[in-house]
Amino acid sequence: MSKKKMSGNYKENLLKRSEDAKMVRKIAAIIIISLLLIFIVGSISAYFYIKSALQPVDPDSNKDVAIEIPMGSSTSEIAAILEENGIIKDDIVFRVYTKINNETEFQAGKYTFSPSMEIDNIIQALHNGKVREDPLYTITIPEGKSIDEIAEIYANKMPFSKKDFLKKVNNRDYIEALIDSYPEILTDDILNPEIRTPLEGYLFAATYRFYNEKPSIEAVVSRMLKKTVSVVTPYLDEISAQDLSVHEALTMASIIENEASSEKQRKKIAGLFYNRLDEEMPLQTDPTVLYALGQHKDKVSHKDLEVESPYNTYHINSLPVGPISNFAKSSLKATVDPKESDYLYFLHDEEGNIHFSETNKAHNKLKKKYID
Repeated sequence: MSKKKMSGNYKENLLKRSEDAKMVRKIAAIIIISLLLIFIVGSISAYFYIKSALQPVDPDSNKDVAIEIPMGSSTSEIAAILEENGIIKDDIVFRVYTKINNETEFQAGKYTFSPSMEIDNIIQALHNGKVREDPLYTITIPEGKSIDEIAEIYANKMPFSKKDFLKKVNNRDYIEALIDSYPEILTDDILNPEIRTPLEGYLFAATYRFYNEKPSIEAVVSRMLKKTVSVVTPYLDEISAQDLSVHEALTMASIIENEASSEKQRKKIAGLFYNRLDEEMPLQTDPTVLYALGQHKDKVSHKDLEVESPYNTYHINSLPVGPISNFAKSSLKATVDPKESDYLYFLHDEEGNIHFSETNKAHNKLKKKYID
């Protein structure tokens, strides 16, 4: 074989080995990247699963569950009993959590637990060997309340002031941390500098029970946000179907909450509001004016309607920059499932009835009949 031919074969072999090496490196890179993606996805999934497993099974439950912890029960056996009776979500997560926090020496005995209990309250009860005690604080937050009003309700019963509550819920660093913790409902929309209070509309109306002597403001806000997550999450697809963000949906729900009381009224008003938005008409709803003014009044004056504010729907041709209060579930239902109609106008009479009309002319007749 000639030297020239041997040289050619050698070069071909080198080229082939080089291409094979590139292919091996490419396959290795794909495998590494795939494993990294699997690890990242798995880690994220595990994080959210563990986070969910550490939350109450049913935050709104008033159910009492009698449970007996036999003498000599191990932490694993206690965890299995608690999961079997619906007091915790996952016995393995419970065991890991107690081990990490060095929680041991649980007491045998007969207990009364509730699916609404926080995991730390359950652990404390097992330490003390006591049945679940009555809550130290029972706070009812009504629908249609602003954060300012919510802060006052808590301050009247809880060991912190209204000023401290408002300072905390307006702290940007705290709000940014909450956005990371509750991505299902909280987004950067609430950081808009024109918004008066970032969490306005996000603290759900419900009855909250606290068993700690000195609940922190963070614990209170966390309980309320978890409740909002549980209420809003089932409607996420319907919110998207209405071409709304969660922030816009909660904004609409808060306005509906302040304009109507019955479910039927709320659905009709929701449909009317969507009609006005489609026609590029201002919503012209008085509760947004009152929120813009920052005061409560029995009647809105013509001068009030002129206030320049991203909340005043006489001043803007869109939804306000954010919610004006919290809301009931029925207001959210109306937001995602409005009553279709051709109505563009409505008014309240002195007895609380709502009268709808399709034209301004018909609306003026109703005004003359019920208001003027």
